[in-house]
Order: sequence, then C-alpha cells, then structure tokens
Amino acid sequence: MAKTGTAPIIIKKVQGGGGGGHHGGAWKVAYADFVTAMMAFFLLMWLLNATSEKQRKGLADYFNPTIIQSTQGGAQGPFGGQLQDAATNSGQGAGASRDVRGGAARDAAFETMARQVQNELTGSGAESMQRTNLLKHVVTRMTDEGLVIELTDLTDDPLFAGDSAQPTPAMQELAGILAGVLGRVKNQLAIAGHVRAYPEMLVHSPVWALSDARAHAVRNLLESARLDDGRVQRVTAYADRRNRSVNPMDPNNNRIEVILLR
Repeated sequence: MAKTGTAPIIIKKVQGGGGGGHHGGAWKVAYADFVTAMMAFFLLMWLLNATSEKQRKGLADYFNPTIIQSTQGGAQGPFGGQLQDAATNSGQGAGASRDVRGGAARDAAFETMARQVQNELTGSGAESMQRTNLLKHVVTRMTDEGLVIELTDLTDDPLFAGDSAQPTPAMQELAGILAGVLGRVKNQLAIAGHVRAYPEMLVHSPVWALSDARAHAVRNLLESARLDDGRVQRVTAYADRRNRSVNPMDPNNNRIEVILLR
C-alpha cells in the first residue's frame, strides 16, 4: 500500500544585485567636487572685483609657496597691511587692528560739532536769534551720511522766484548765513536739489532741469559768500523722486539739501 503525505515546500528568496539599483555613490562625490569648484570660481571673481591691484598682488604672494612669510606684522599679509573694509568695499579699513575707540571718538566729535551747527541754524544759537523768521526755512536731521540741512519753501515765502532757479532775497540771505556757519567747520559738503511734481499733461517736465539748476544756484551762492568751493564734493538733482509730502505737487517738496558729510 502506497504511503501518502505532503511534500515539503521550499521558499527561495532572491535578492537584487548590488550595482543595478542606484548605480553606487560616485555621482555624489563628482557633484560635490563640481559645487566646490564653482564656489571657488565665484569667490575668485569676487576677489578680482573687490580688491585693488596691490591687494591682488599681496594675495598672489601669500599663496606662492616660494615666498617666506614674515612674522613682523600685517604688512606682509594678503592685503599688504590694509584689511578689507565692509563699509567701503576697499582695502582701506583697519580690520582686526581697527581702533574702535578712535572711530567712536570721531563719531562723537562729529555729532558734537553737528549739534552746534544745528543750534545756530534752528534759532538756538545766540547769533541766530535775530534771524528766527528767516531760519524757519531750515530743517536739520542727522543721517548715516552726515548732517542734512534742508532749505525749504514756505507757503508765502518761496526760496526761488516762480518755477525758475532765480534765488529770492530770502534764499540769498539764507545762503550767506549758511556759508558763515559752515565756514567754521572743515567737513566736505554735498548739495542736492528737489522740486515738486508737475502735471503729467506737460509735454516737457521741468523737474530734472529745475532741480539741477537750483542746486547749482545754491552752490554758486555759497561760493559767492566765500565758502571754499573745494569742499563741495557733489551736486545732485533728484527732480520729484523723493517727495516729503504725500501730495507730490505740494510746494513743501521744493527744497535744497546741503549735507555736511562725516
């Protein structure tokens, strides 16, 4: 009699080959090398644009293996002793050797001087008390660039005749006062002209030419009042692009800025 029974069941697991899935990790290494090379390339482009010829030579000498580096200080460094200045993007900064206390002292000295100028131009000084009405045209404010002295039109007392660059007697007298006050300090100056907006229906808007002409008119008045013309570093026209009032056609937007630079 034949024996009956259940045959054993054998389960075989077949695992995939190691190289057919993700093709290994060699591409990751290649990509990392590519990214590193691109970063080095853009860093080189930045250095070429942000450094002077002297600094580039210093960098080249620094990485030259035939150069024996000196330990006598920063003069042999990659920037030739002139470390990068973040404010000016040049090699004139003091970097790690910067005298922070000296910079703070200069800032404090400027602010003290600027406050004295403000007092004289806002009626707080003894000399300006007799000219209080005229000095109502003057508004001052401190900025990172320096002391901004705004000469603004008043509703019933403009500084220029009509829509021209012809200064009124008030502007001429105000320029004389300003030249006298600024003549007591040595800082460089910048002058900027601003005007109100004009109707868009005009074929030729006068805002650019007018703001430029008024800025130069004030420069001429200051020079006529014996202010050293070498102190004026720039004369800029802003047209009606930086209004003070919400209404672009407000006469209060007509103003001249004389900036006492830091």
